[in-house]
Amino acid sequence: MGKLEAIKARIWAAQGRLGDARRWVQEQALSARDELSYLREFEHITLARVLVAEYKRDPGGEQAKRAMVDAVRLLERLEYAAAAGGRMGSVIEIRVLQALAHQEQGQFAPALAALQRALALAEPEGYVRIFVDEGPPMLSLLSAAAEQGLMPGYVGKLLAALPAAAAAAPARSGPTPTAPVQLLGQRLIEPLSARELEVLQLIAQGYSNDAIGARLFLALSTVKGHNRNIFEKLQVQSRTEAVARGRELGLL
Repeated sequence: MGKLEAIKARIWAAQGRLGDARRWVQEQALSARDELSYLREFEHITLARVLVAEYKRDPGGEQAKRAMVDAVRLLERLEYAAAAGGRMGSVIEIRVLQALAHQEQGQFAPALAALQRALALAEPEGYVRIFVDEGPPMLSLLSAAAEQGLMPGYVGKLLAALPAAAAAAPARSGPTPTAPVQLLGQRLIEPLSARELEVLQLIAQGYSNDAIGARLFLALSTVKGHNRNIFEKLQVQSRTEAVARGRELGLL
């Protein structure tokens, strides 16, 4: 029963239902400073997820910043305890969360380093779901890893498994990246790629090129290249026109 409630809390955190997730934390009397035990490891990993979700809701807020500090420290302690106990499945999940936590803070090198540690441990056992279940944020991380040539065989396998999960996520809207798009009765000559869709969505949210690069772990020159491709495919001349055209096409 306890694990079932923790799973519900994970779902609430992923859905942004932080009030429900926080109530679960309070009911369980959980704290990032608790003495750790393998008997409550699943619950404490869930707590870390809730703390990261709190930061994601309001990254500029002081309470959110404290939540992220608590999450990072808790994950470090959990990783050490799980590794000492030989619980490798937990270690992989913890390293995945460390990578995602760094990603949320725009920390490129630590995010990829944590992801690489998770991949190195997961590849021999063929783990897939533990990455795929993280959805669009993991898609961005793995895409960055692929661009850097990190463990290409395994990363490619995970990326192949991710599009369906990412497309099914509530935050994603519009057609799949390879679907043809209608505009005034005509199809685009070439549809936007998955990465170009991500860039377009961030442009629509008001992100600068520098901010897009930090969020997606891309060099500024790469972001500008994606912008050029987007403008060409949408037949527009500016970011404002690209956003308007994207909305016309149902991409946003």
